[in-house]
Amino acid sequence: MSFDIAKKAIDYILSNELTFNEESVVWDFIGGEPFLEIDLIDKICDYLKTEMFRLNHHWFNSYRFSFSTNGINYDSEKVQNFILKNHNHLSIGITIDGTEQKHDLNRIWKGDGPERGSYADVVRNIPLWQSQFPQAGTKVTISSSDIPYIKESVLHLFSLGIHEVNINVVFEDVWKEGDDLLFENQLLQLADAIIDSELYSDYACSFFNYQIGKPLDPDIDNGNWCGAGKMLAIDSSGNFYPCTRFAQYSLRSKKPIIIGNVDNGINNNLLRPFLSLDRKSQSKPECFTCEVANGCAWCQGENYDAADTDTIYQRSTAICKMHKARVRANNYYWNKLFNKLDQEGLREQYEKNKKSTLIEPC
Repeated sequence: MSFDIAKKAIDYILSNELTFNEESVVWDFIGGEPFLEIDLIDKICDYLKTEMFRLNHHWFNSYRFSFSTNGINYDSEKVQNFILKNHNHLSIGITIDGTEQKHDLNRIWKGDGPERGSYADVVRNIPLWQSQFPQAGTKVTISSSDIPYIKESVLHLFSLGIHEVNINVVFEDVWKEGDDLLFENQLLQLADAIIDSELYSDYACSFFNYQIGKPLDPDIDNGNWCGAGKMLAIDSSGNFYPCTRFAQYSLRSKKPIIIGNVDNGINNNLLRPFLSLDRKSQSKPECFTCEVANGCAWCQGENYDAADTDTIYQRSTAICKMHKARVRANNYYWNKLFNKLDQEGLREQYEKNKKSTLIEPC
């Protein structure tokens, strides 16, 4: 993205307070790897801060710059200077997928020489990152080939001092027959390890969430899971999307859904379908009335990508078996944990102090 495109986007957003009328804002820099463009990002952030101050904008002291980085060049001088300069308004997550074997399944160096994994290059920066953002968590995504590594990877991340592991299965239809049972078995083993070693006191894994696995009231719980339509995404050409998942580089075969651009603004007629989305309008009856509907997530972009037609109202159900397996393991986890705490007389104290068990990653 050129600075000129970024400037036009910022000018449009800051001058349309009626459209962007939230109390606070997150400016999210998405790659590839965003820190490869730290000079550009620094210039954009300086312009943002200057303009919010100049306009006396209500976001001036109510904003965050958000990054998800692979962590390779986290310790570089330019990145560290940027962090020092903006620390009080920064959220940075380093993506480390688990053990070296798990991480290096997908995150590899490519070039003229032999391929090699990037785990060692990332893990060396974890202590520095934790010293600067001690409450930060990491994000792990699971597909079919990753299932055997779930238990050891989550425990490994805990051992690195990462207290919050946000983890979920991919929404795409990549699952093989029997994956749900393998997934459940891994979660059962992970549950035993967390509870038997009393890791639950200081660590959280979002696969275990006390709120999931229950039916949803059709009259009350009818919201859309995904935030598409409320998370404006801007590409390097200045096109606007309801979220980054609707850009061409995020889609397998469907055409991108563009809702405007930096020169002409948002076309509200193109945005309106996303703002009208709810659970009922896109779910099959068996999903809407499912006994374990709570916690069954979806991605609006994947719904569109996987749909039979160019619709955003057809919910993809590729993770159905995986969600049900998670619910079974989740029930085991909480039954075992509460039985243990009841026997020790510590349940009330645990429920009062626990802060991270209701995490639900996007």
